[in-house]
Order: sequence, then structure tokens, then C-alpha cells
Amino acid sequence: MHISVLLDECIKYLNLHEDSIIVDCTLGLGGHSSEILKRIPLGYLYSFDQDSIAIEKSMIRLNNIANNYTIINSNFVNIKKELGKRNIKEVNGILYDLGVSSPQLDEAERGFSFHNDAKLDMRMNQSQELSAYEVVNDYSFDKLVKILREYGEEKYATSIARGIIKNRPVESTLELVDIIKNNVPEKYRRDKHPARKTFQAIRIEVNDELNVFKSSLIQSLELINKGGRVCVITFHSLEDRICKEVFNNYSKIDANLKNLPIIPDELKPKYKIVKVLEPTIEEVNNNPRARSAKLRVIERIG
Repeated sequence: MHISVLLDECIKYLNLHEDSIIVDCTLGLGGHSSEILKRIPLGYLYSFDQDSIAIEKSMIRLNNIANNYTIINSNFVNIKKELGKRNIKEVNGILYDLGVSSPQLDEAERGFSFHNDAKLDMRMNQSQELSAYEVVNDYSFDKLVKILREYGEEKYATSIARGIIKNRPVESTLELVDIIKNNVPEKYRRDKHPARKTFQAIRIEVNDELNVFKSSLIQSLELINKGGRVCVITFHSLEDRICKEVFNNYSKIDANLKNLPIIPDELKPKYKIVKVLEPTIEEVNNNPRARSAKLRVIERIG
């Protein structure tokens, strides 16, 4: 069963009012969206997802609560464009939950999980062409090493990439897991699942996750009105670094202005960082997927 991570904290820090206009950039199975919808009877919810299965399941859940919502079947990188089509120029709050949703992990045929056997896939948008199969079987040695290092922070990137090239074609997830296991030291196999970082790297590459997130986050900061907030739940250091950098850039005073005795209002930062927090031990015990989560909250003040 899918349990939404940091649910109560998100609801609290989104600072919802009954007439709030809110965007959930990562609908998934509707855990966050359904709780938001309950609290905005006079407002409106726009939820993004590019996964047709998630949309289908979420609609049933949301319809049982209210109908003041729209699901937008699109990547959240299109947030400004899609809201613009609906004449929405500003909103009161935006939420990102960047975890891979449980259905994608739990449905073996999606090829996201290193525990189940399936054709290599990992596409969040099932209509796009690039899948994990092409990355694993068509990328050059150098390109494989680069994505394993940059997106997986994998210290055995070179030997894993060499193993992949040697064993092509690689058809399934568990074939890839065996290749990874055979190309890392035994101690590494004992510490944590040795395929975790490689699978993360390939998934990020397939879905261009980091570039998409950064672009969308910057658009979101421009979309929230004064007093509006953006809440972001990240699950690994790469996403969190991007979020932290973007939030810091938007909330700090320009270094060249720091020595001025008085800083004019128009040059002061338009945003302030509200909170950075992690799940409680209790939540991690109840939901192991929350283990590496972190919530960052920023508010528009100008």
C-alpha cells in the first residue's frame, strides 16, 4: 500500500485556506492531492501526472471527495504553459513529492524495481521513446560511466559499465542486477543492494529528471503569489542539492548589496526559506520509503 511521505507536514506548511488555488505537481496515487482537496472547498486543485495508470486510480479517489480539481496529463516541466492555457497566472501553493510512486515500483512490468524481473523500461511517461533498454544497450561506455557517476554517485561506475557492455544485449531488470553484482566487490554487495545506485542513475537519465525538476521549480517560484509557498519533498542528494541551490538563490540578498546601509525594498529578496525538515523516526518505522526524504519550504514575501 502506498503511504504519502511527510503528509501532515506538507498540509501544514502549504498554509491552506478554504479558497486556496493549489498545484500538486506529482499526483501519483493522490495521497497529498486528496488531503489538499478536503481543505479547499471554495478553492481549486490542479494536479500533474504523466502516468496514465496513476491518473485513472487517483480520479476515483478524488471524485469521492469533491470535483473542484483538474488532473493535467503532462510533465510538470510544463507547469506554466498548462496553467496558462487555463488562464491561471498565479497560485497560493505548489507541492512536489519527487519519490517514485509505489505503483511504478510495485508493478514489476514497469521495470523500475531491482527486486522484480521485467523488461528494462523505467519510463514515467509510457508514450516516450527512450527507455532503460536503450540506455543500457545503446549508450557508449563513456556515456554509461558518466550517468552512473553523476546520477547514481556510483563509485564502481567504470566496472559496472564495462560489465554491461560485455553482456549486451541486456533484456531484463534481473539480468542487469546480476551484471552489477558480478562487477562490484563482495563487501559492496553486502552493505546495501548493489543495484540501487545504478537503477537510480538510469531512471534519472530516462526521464531527464534533474533538468526537468530544476526548470519546473523555477517556474513554480514565479507562479506563487505573495504569501504563497512551494513545498518540495526530495529523496536523494542530487534533487535536494538542486532544490537547496534554487531556494538559496531566490532568498538571499545579492552579495554586492550587503554593505549598503539601507537596501531598497525593490532589491530585497522576494522569497524567504520557511523550513527544512526530515521525517520522524516513527514515520520512518511505519513507512521505510520515507527514510531518505527531506522537505524544503519557501514562501514569497515580495
